[in-house]
Amino acid sequence: MSYHITAMAKGGFDEVCDRVIEELKTEGFGVLTEIDVKATLKAKLDVDFRPYRILGACNPPLAHQVLETEDKVGVLLPCNVVVQDRGDGNIEVSAMDPATAMAMVEHRDKIEPIAGIVRDKLKKVVDAVAA
Repeated sequence: MSYHITAMAKGGFDEVCDRVIEELKTEGFGVLTEIDVKATLKAKLDVDFRPYRILGACNPPLAHQVLETEDKVGVLLPCNVVVQDRGDGNIEVSAMDPATAMAMVEHRDKIEPIAGIVRDKLKKVVDAVAA
């Protein structure tokens, strides 16, 4: 069982990031956080790293449902989506698989259906960007 949903996309790094954000909106997600790992590693460690961005995505109605069921599940939120440059115009897009992550929480029998919905939505995002 994999903990991520991954596909390759063509195009420029920033263009793919923008497409991911637009596709997330289509599926009802907003981006709460955006971490530029390349810039952070350069600023903090003076290390050169490939373009790599972590987007913290949240679908408020679904997050509310799961938090009402298990309030500690917030340690697993938001759903992270990673966009990274693999070179030669190949951009990898990966989203967490919430169904895998939620399998370790209490009340999983009530949470698994919601996690499945979120997983399906994130898979649609990754697939749409890779198409």
